[in-house]
Order: sequence, then structure tokens, then C-alpha cells
Amino acid sequence: MTNNPVSSSELLNYAAENGMIDLALLYEQIEMQNNQKYLAMHPYKIWHGKDDQWHTYLPDKEKGRVPRHRKTEKELKQVIIEYWRQESENPTVKEVFEEWNNRRLELKQIEPATYDRNQRIFNRHYTEFGKNRIKALEPEDIEEFLEEQIAEHDLTAKAFANLKTITRGFLKRAKKRKLIQFQVEPIFAEMDWSESNFKKVIKEDFEEVFDEEETDTMIYYLLQNLDTHNIGLLLIFITGLRVGELATLKHEDFAENAIKIRRTETKYKDENGTAVYAIKSYPKTKAGVRTVLIPDDYTWILTCIEQLNPDGDFVFVNSNGERMTTNCFRKRLERICAKLEIYPKSPHKIRKTYISILLDNHVDRRMVTDIAGHTDIRISEDAYHRNRRSLNNRQRILSNIPDFKMPANIKIDTLRYQKVSEQNAEKP
Repeated sequence: MTNNPVSSSELLNYAAENGMIDLALLYEQIEMQNNQKYLAMHPYKIWHGKDDQWHTYLPDKEKGRVPRHRKTEKELKQVIIEYWRQESENPTVKEVFEEWNNRRLELKQIEPATYDRNQRIFNRHYTEFGKNRIKALEPEDIEEFLEEQIAEHDLTAKAFANLKTITRGFLKRAKKRKLIQFQVEPIFAEMDWSESNFKKVIKEDFEEVFDEEETDTMIYYLLQNLDTHNIGLLLIFITGLRVGELATLKHEDFAENAIKIRRTETKYKDENGTAVYAIKSYPKTKAGVRTVLIPDDYTWILTCIEQLNPDGDFVFVNSNGERMTTNCFRKRLERICAKLEIYPKSPHKIRKTYISILLDNHVDRRMVTDIAGHTDIRISEDAYHRNRRSLNNRQRILSNIPDFKMPANIKIDTLRYQKVSEQNAEKP
């Protein structure tokens, strides 16, 4: 069999031009097929009432459904067809978003946790705007809406980045489905905003890391009270593991003084709204696939770990033999902080403490990113590095700087300045 050099479109054009195909009939048949498709989408029954009218319902986003009736069945079916044609060919912004989000989940392009986060972001911002028909939108509508959200919700730069991500995503899906004609990327490239437009969240060092004294206190307490939970928390202090990585460690991940990081925990809600703690078969990022080392003075912890659930796969399990979730470690750390009168911090703050210690000790930058599982040293330095010295230590360091030493031959009569101050206060 030889290849036909004539394309299908060329054959179709030839047949139409030479009267071999009745185009009017072809268009009519396509229209009939489409009408049948739209009627098949209709979930409600159609009936002939005692009033000699034909009745059905149409979906309504606020009321659930609304009644519709016409004199003839044909007229009513045309109403139904027009409704579902518009739903199919000109859906609302919300419908496009849901199709995009659901499709990505079905194709396993995103995890259930990301699906839930996308839905929460959309619900927060698009309650009213999401009712607009996608074909009615112009680029300036999107730009104005996004800019308004910054002020309306007092967004941080990170929160706005999340909003842009889902907006860019469903608009690209709409473009691919030919629901919109404009280009998507220029919308974001041409928007006029700066860092000053966003809410600034100031977090103090004591909120973000354990300082030197707190670290010593925490480690001493964990060593004096070793159990499954505390061994896990201690492991974060000495390796910088993410708590999701800790909760999914298996015995096979340990080799000599090293731990292979190959998975993490993810959290999402099922159809009933119940929190589900699942295992993701790879870490948070590509850089998260790594090997972390245990310092020499703590290699004894491997013996303890071997005794935890020795006949099972997972290292950290509860008394019922069930894998301990990240929430188990968070709750334990919360109770320890309260007991030791330390400002409450999450397991992630232990990880920040660990990375800060590496940077304070001038560990090679490439080694820091490898151990931390970061793609860029700027992530480690900008988002994780905090001052861990207590106020007393900082005071001591500053006071010992020669430039801040008082000249030896100068004496200040503070009492005289006190009297001058009092005299000035008495003047009318």
C-alpha cells in the first residue's frame, strides 16, 4: 500500500467543490449531533403538565435549580440546548477553574494537597468574579481584578504569587480550549505593582529559630526524655530534616551514618472534609532527594532507631503500630516548648535553626544547599538564616568591640546631667 500524497482536508475540499458532498446537509447533521449532546447533558426530566405546557428545570448556582416551561416540547428543548451550549462553549470563570484544577489532579500533575490549596485560594478571591462568563472577559478585567485583590485582602507578596499561579493556570487552559483569544502572559508582564504594594510580615528571630540557649535547653530535655517522639525531634535538630520527611522514614533509608531522603508526607482533605495524611513517593522538591549525615557524637541514635518498630517498614509508629504523622511531632514539640517556657515553635523552626547553625559556622555554601535540599543558596540565606544569639550574647559581642569602648581618661558625671535635666523640667 502506497502513501496517499493528498491530505484529508484537500479531499474534503475537492468533494465539496465538485458537488460530491452536500455541505448544507453535513452542517445540519453536525448541528443535530451537537443538539443531542447538549440534551444528553441535561440532568432533569422533561414532562407535559396538566396546564398543557412542557416543563423542566435548569441548574442555578444560587437556588440549585429553577423551573422552565414552554408551549411545545420542541421550544423547551431549544431552551435546554441553548443553556448547555453556553455552559459548554462559554463557561463561567469558576467552571473553567474547576475543569483545570480537576484535570491536573486526574492527570497526577498535582498532589491532592495542591488541589485543595488551589481551591481555597479560588474560593477566597473569586466568589463574585468567578460568576463571569469567560468569553466576556478582556485582559484589563483580569488586571484590574488582580490589583484590587492586593488591597482588598491586604495580600503579602507570597499570597499574591499564589493567586497569580491559579489565575495564569486556568486562563491558559481557557486559551487552549479556544474560549479566549487574548494572550495570557502579557497580562502579568504589564501589570504595575512593586514590593511596596504588598503587606509586610515582620517575624522576629525568636519566632523563627531556637536561639543558642533554647537549643541547648531543648536538646538537653530531649536527651533526658528519649522516647519515639523525642528521638524524632532530636533527629531534626542534628540533621535538618523536614518533618514530612521524618514522618515517612523507613529502616531501609539508614545506611551507616547517613539517611537517604526519598519521600515525604502530604496532607489534604477527602470528599467528606476529613484530613488525610498520605505519603508522597518523592520529597518536596527535586533537590529534596538527598543524603543527610549524622554528626559523630550522635551516631548512637542509630541504635535507638533500630529498636523502633524493628519488624516493620516505618521507623516512627505509635502504640497501635500506625505510622506517626507530622501532626504527632508538632503536638509534642508544642507541649515541650510550653513545659520549658520557650516561645512556641514548629518542627520547621528546628530545621531553620539547623541551617542557621551551618551558615553561622561558615559551612561551604554548596554543602549547605545539598544538606538542606535547597536549589539555591539564596533560599538558605534569605529565608532560613536567622540570628540565634541571645540578647546577652549580642550585648557582650558589641561591648567588646574596641570602637565602642569608652576612652580611659574620660569620666562622665551622670549625676550632673541628671540635675540639669531636673532643672529644665521645672522651667515653665
